[in-house]
Amino acid sequence: MPTWSRTLDEAGVSDPLLRRDYTEQRRLVARFARAEYMAVRLLLPAAVVPDVIAATAFMHHSDNLIDQGPLDERLKALESWEIQVKDAFDSGSTDQSVLRALVHTAGRHAQLEGHVQAFLTGAPAEVHWEGFDTDDDFRRYVDAYSHPAFMLIACLLEPPAQADAYRTGCRTFIESSQRLDFLEDLADDLGTGRLGLSQESLAAFGITRAQLERGESSEGLEKLTCHQVELIRPGLVASQSLADLVDPRSRQFMTALVSLQQIRLQKVEETGVSLLRKSPSKPIAASLRVLARAYHAARRAR
Repeated sequence: MPTWSRTLDEAGVSDPLLRRDYTEQRRLVARFARAEYMAVRLLLPAAVVPDVIAATAFMHHSDNLIDQGPLDERLKALESWEIQVKDAFDSGSTDQSVLRALVHTAGRHAQLEGHVQAFLTGAPAEVHWEGFDTDDDFRRYVDAYSHPAFMLIACLLEPPAQADAYRTGCRTFIESSQRLDFLEDLADDLGTGRLGLSQESLAAFGITRAQLERGESSEGLEKLTCHQVELIRPGLVASQSLADLVDPRSRQFMTALVSLQQIRLQKVEETGVSLLRKSPSKPIAASLRVLARAYHAARRAR
């Protein structure tokens, strides 16, 4: 793995201020998404690593702005942020490190700006959601927000000759990943008045939201958890085909990305109805094994 300084060199980032900007975003991403950060550093070509980190940092920063606090404050924060992002792209200048890195990355990946716009357009879905009446409502949320958020990063690896198949595969992957996120975060979300499981799904297993909010476990919750797991698993299996679509140099990254989600799913299964009280523990050892296998496979393929 190249040093960070050499990685910036290979990506063509020579301006001292931009090098500091990308380095700041690198530290941020390494803190909040350690396993994914290590996958990026170990498994992607050095020339694209700063770009993926910049897009990830922008997504995380944006999500943080609109994820907590009263609704009116989050809507105002989103409106202000949209203006700042637009001004940064229009002028090519900004005093915010996260936006300088993003705009610079977009200058080398023309497709990124459109995905930034799509992400911000869909962000009100994240601001407003407190739950879903039906599974179709959940899927509309994925279409509006989760998928555009993932495409901020995924578009940087998009194969032009197979763009449609790739975007379809990314949509499949992110629906499964979002379901997984909502299961993992069940206890935390309920604590903030949110629920990622639809009322339709709860009713199918004889559960009410009020029961979950009171922390009442049940046989129905156990069956619902198993049902959600079985909805997630086929999507992750199908997502393995993404590795066949990207540039061979990025293949092991895609393979590892899907494998990391499968490990998380296993932890969710093991936690079961205890998800109502706590999130699953981080599968650190298993994640490291996935990264090590992918790294050695990538080295053999070079």
